[in-house]
Amino acid sequence: MYLAISGNIGSGKSSLTGLLSERYNLAPVYEAFDQNPYLEDFYRDMRRYSFHSQVFFLSKRLEQHLALINGASGVIQDRTVFEDAGIFARNLFETGQMEARDWETYLGLFQGILPALRAPDLLIHIDASLGTLKGRISKRGRDYEQTIPDAYLRSLNRLYDEWVTLYDHSPVIRVPGDRIDFVQERGGFEWICERIEGLGFGVPLLR
Repeated sequence: MYLAISGNIGSGKSSLTGLLSERYNLAPVYEAFDQNPYLEDFYRDMRRYSFHSQVFFLSKRLEQHLALINGASGVIQDRTVFEDAGIFARNLFETGQMEARDWETYLGLFQGILPALRAPDLLIHIDASLGTLKGRISKRGRDYEQTIPDAYLRSLNRLYDEWVTLYDHSPVIRVPGDRIDFVQERGGFEWICERIEGLGFGVPLLR
C-alpha cells in the first residue's frame, strides 16, 4: 500500500502524514525541505534559484522512491513527485520565474525518471484557502516562509485544483481543509479515515 498526501504549502500534509502513519502502521516519507540548500535563497530570489531548487527536490524524490517506496509494503508520502512537476515547476515557468530552457530541461528529467516511479494506490488531497494556509505557515514559524507572496500561494492553489481534477493514477479523497481540522479535532481525523476505509482499504491498509 502506497498512500500519498498532496496539498499546498501550509495545508497540513506533514501533520496528516504523521497521523495516518500511526493509525495504519505505514512508514512515513517526508518532503526533504530541510535538506534543500537552495530553499532560503529561492524564497529570496525565485527567478535565480527556481531551477536549482526544483532539481534538488526532483533528485530527492527519485532517491526516496527507489529506496523507500517502490518496494515497500506499507508507506505514506508527504507530497508526490507529480506535484513537483505539475504544480511547483510549472507554476515557476508560467509566472516567469523559470526560463523556458530550464523548464524544458526539468521536464525532460522528470519524464525520464517517471517510468521508474511507483504510482500511489490512494491520494488524499487537502484543499485550503489562502487564509488557512497563511495561518498555518505563520504558526509553524519557518522564517524563510513568512514572506511567501500571496500571489504565489494563490497560483499554486489554482494549479492544484486543475491537477487534482485531472489526476487519474488512483482514487482520490479531497479534504476540505478550511472546514475540517484533522489535527485538533478527533472528528475531523475520523472523517478522513472513514473515507479511506470506505474505498475498501482495511486495517492495516490493504486492498
